[in-house]
Amino acid sequence: MVRTPRNWSPGTTYHVTARGNRKQDLFHDDGDRKKYLTYLQETKDKYPFTIHAYCLMPNHIHLLIETHDVPLEKIIRTHHTRYAVYFNKKYDYVGHVFQGRYGSTNIDTPSYFIKASRYIHQNPVEGKLTIRPEAYPWSSYPFYVHSIDHPLLSKERTLNYFPAPQVNRYKEYVEKEVQDEPIDKKTMEK
Repeated sequence: MVRTPRNWSPGTTYHVTARGNRKQDLFHDDGDRKKYLTYLQETKDKYPFTIHAYCLMPNHIHLLIETHDVPLEKIIRTHHTRYAVYFNKKYDYVGHVFQGRYGSTNIDTPSYFIKASRYIHQNPVEGKLTIRPEAYPWSSYPFYVHSIDHPLLSKERTLNYFPAPQVNRYKEYVEKEVQDEPIDKKTMEK
């Protein structure tokens, strides 16, 4: 059965998710996480795009990605194929590494953009991997709050939504109680 092509236009921002096959772990050690990020950078070098936020959870990933001239489908296919080949070869596995097609949600408003960013950066806390999001090393959040540059990450758009001091305001936003702004988790986890 032929898959229906996804709608795409240059400059579109997406919240991308992908889960390990049968909800199994995508990463067995820090070397796997480093390899995933290395392949993401190499894919970015080949097909330029912008990463505004990311989080590598044990069995799934989140990316807040803005495309430029190459469709999201080609970017993710290239990146995830490389990672799957690496992962299967390293662990002498066969078969699918990722469970089905990746999920993507079009981010079409500034409000949705910053909510998606907060959701991604809060994911390790929600998953009970840490009590403070800045302590989780496999997320872009520490680069935001410690004002550290990372070649993979672009923080400008995100921080421009907040008044000075931008980093402090963004940190307050991410770490505040979110009871007043419920997020539709089903939409965010597509």
